[in-house]
Amino acid sequence: MQYCSTRGGVRGWNFRDVLFSGYAPDGGMFMPESVPVLSPDTLRCWRGLPYTKLVVEVASLFIPSQLIPKEDLEALVSAALSGFSVPGAVRVAQLKDGLSVLELFHGDTLAFKDLAMTCTVRFLDYFLQKDKRRATVLVGTSGDTGGSAIQSAKGLSGLDVVVVYPRGRITPVQEKHMITCLEDNVHVFAADGSSDDIDQPLRSLFADQELVQSHSLMSLNSVNWSRVMIQLAHFIHAYLQLSGIQAEADTALPELEVVVPTGGAGNIAAGYIVKQMGLPLKLVAMVNANDIVHRTVTTGDFSMAANVTQTLAPAIDIQDPYNMERVFWLLLGRDAASVKNMMEEFQQSHRYSLSEYHRKLLSQVLSTGTVTDEGILETMKRCWEENQYVLCPHTAVAVWHHYNCPHSPGLNRCYVATASPAKFQAAVQRAGLTFDIPEAVQLLDKLETRYQNLERSLNWCKDWEDRLREKIQSVSSARKNRVTYYS
Repeated sequence: MQYCSTRGGVRGWNFRDVLFSGYAPDGGMFMPESVPVLSPDTLRCWRGLPYTKLVVEVASLFIPSQLIPKEDLEALVSAALSGFSVPGAVRVAQLKDGLSVLELFHGDTLAFKDLAMTCTVRFLDYFLQKDKRRATVLVGTSGDTGGSAIQSAKGLSGLDVVVVYPRGRITPVQEKHMITCLEDNVHVFAADGSSDDIDQPLRSLFADQELVQSHSLMSLNSVNWSRVMIQLAHFIHAYLQLSGIQAEADTALPELEVVVPTGGAGNIAAGYIVKQMGLPLKLVAMVNANDIVHRTVTTGDFSMAANVTQTLAPAIDIQDPYNMERVFWLLLGRDAASVKNMMEEFQQSHRYSLSEYHRKLLSQVLSTGTVTDEGILETMKRCWEENQYVLCPHTAVAVWHHYNCPHSPGLNRCYVATASPAKFQAAVQRAGLTFDIPEAVQLLDKLETRYQNLERSLNWCKDWEDRLREKIQSVSSARKNRVTYYS
């Protein structure tokens, strides 16, 4: 299994190369050069596998045993997922009228990103220890990724984590999962801007190949292929649990509709890859007022709004759904030249118009919908009234579809729950609901904090880039001199 860039400038990289990279050197995103197809017999054999074993089977399709032997892979995944609060790490809640919710939020930071992040960090640590070297992770976050990266990597001797989050645009619990971590290898910045603003200096830093090489700089956003790879297992697990697939070999594979709250589009990219692997999935991307994915599918208008709209679902308050580049690459038959032209135009002008032919192609593999804050609150209330089940506002963006879109007879549906309502207490209260706050969340209020501010200035993008570059360099210097960074 080898990997290439969606923009055609890089081919023949192995999993280790890609794991330690952010964007490809040509600005594209890494994808496997070929996507393995799962036979119906394989899927039937996997029906009874626990989620952890399924992750190993899926990952082994993309990680050759020469790089990580299967027994090592099993140990790494098992260790990564052992700390989750429910057996098997994930759980399906089956509610009234066919409402099936795939709960992916039982990790340390109560968000789906813990599943892929813990595995990815274990893979990183495996290679770093083997090679006796260090790396620096640089992460921009819209809320959940930063906390997940910190909790997965804190205390590891070979890894430093630099996280930038948008101050005032995330919930107190999301913020505290980051700023209360005082480990010496964790460095947190609060930026006066949106998550899309944060992406601009980060792209510049990753484009500086001298900086990347000399400090082993890498990303743990869903730019990183390993994150998307582990997320493939979410969709396969959902399919095996909820599609109604039969053990008999002579029966056709049933279709499953999977509805996903969508921001950066990492889950949707994973779902589309799984579809290409042979699973009959019907994918639905639900968005909030930041509706670029919805506009792209329905009108071909792949353009950023002037500003990010703050909503009750802040982790998907994103106007640059960067993983759509992976979707476009697959949709256009791996036509890297077309993807390069499309994405470079989008990055320069923040807009691109899909041809009607390409828009129709996209609409055949992806449906979309958009939900207001009022719709989020109504969905949370109705789900509680009918099921005594509290949704987080992001999951409510998906579940709105259940209450407002007719259900095709015989088609099973799965709604992806990306976070616990405990992270979004203000939204729960606005919906007029109550929720028992986990003890671990209550304890966050009593912990010390540490972070630095990135203020908005006239030349803020360059200023932030310089501050982050300085942090990366000073941390590397401390590690070379074997001294503690924070006294």
